[in-house]
Amino acid sequence: MLTGNKGEWSEIYTLLKIISDKKLFAGDSDLKKIESLIFPIIKILRDESNGTYEYAYDSDLVIIKGSEEEFRIPITEFQEKAVLLLSKLKETTSASFAIPEIETFINSFNCVSLKAKSSVKSDIRIVIHDQRTGTTPELGFSIKSQLGGASTLLNAGKTTNFIYEIEKSVLSNNQIQEINEIDSRSKIKDRIEKIKEFSGILNFIQTESSIFGNNLTLIDSALPKILAEIVYLFFTSGHSKTVDLVAEISKLNPLSFNLETNHPFYSYKIKRFLTDIALGMMPSKVWTGELDATGGYLVVKEDGEILCYHIYNRNEFEDYLLNNTKLETASSTRHDFGTVYKEGNKQYFKLNLQIRFLK
Repeated sequence: MLTGNKGEWSEIYTLLKIISDKKLFAGDSDLKKIESLIFPIIKILRDESNGTYEYAYDSDLVIIKGSEEEFRIPITEFQEKAVLLLSKLKETTSASFAIPEIETFINSFNCVSLKAKSSVKSDIRIVIHDQRTGTTPELGFSIKSQLGGASTLLNAGKTTNFIYEIEKSVLSNNQIQEINEIDSRSKIKDRIEKIKEFSGILNFIQTESSIFGNNLTLIDSALPKILAEIVYLFFTSGHSKTVDLVAEISKLNPLSFNLETNHPFYSYKIKRFLTDIALGMMPSKVWTGELDATGGYLVVKEDGEILCYHIYNRNEFEDYLLNNTKLETASSTRHDFGTVYKEGNKQYFKLNLQIRFLK
């Protein structure tokens, strides 16, 4: 029996829903449909454990082709099952569950797994007809569902730590102990406050991981410093949404960019960073800037509507990422940050970056 969580079942929902819609709807930065940007679907490709299956249309039939067999199923069946699956996803509270009616239906055309084959970056590939250019590109997507828990864009690790030197003050061992023993709800913020009380200031030195630092520098040489300022602002202010942090940093202008002509230095560079993470950049692997096959996201909204964001429409994709993410505090013990430590005669403090989608 197939069991999975809401995110995994959302992959099957996406397949059934876009087959029955026959078109993809592009979304804007506020997760609303762009009425003027609709892409008719020519065919859908999904990599199963037993090969690649192609879903195409013949008037009101869906033609499903595997390596040897072919199935012909009325499109109305996909519509009915998509509605049923959505209602199950909305009402279920279990972490992992089975939906026998849906399993029986998808098995009838040899769809046997909830998740696409894991060796393939994109969850689903779609050949669309672009009316603007007259072309029929094949676009790869990963599926992000709002029906389950909010997914992360950038997972925390020691690799996403930023190292700051404590300057203007040499803390005594007693002061260091007093800072590190603070264990309040907002302990990282309170520890930074205590460092300030002892006349110390945090000055960014480098990322803990040289690979992550070099990846950031590859995207934009100012990025390590900009992100260090944003991470510091997140831990010392009430802001957590990426768009708010970027707006605030743009006002503070810690890198002293020339703002007299209103160039959007900070938002432009952060959008590039978010887009590269979305398209495959990982903190622990050398990033060459080559985009993987994904290229975009299909977002399953809470009402079951599906919107597409693709590098193909870069501006919408970037705005979506900026407006729909936030920074959050990961485990400081697991990722080893948030305490004062000494190396030689210098004192340091680490902060960590984790980015999650908004619900």
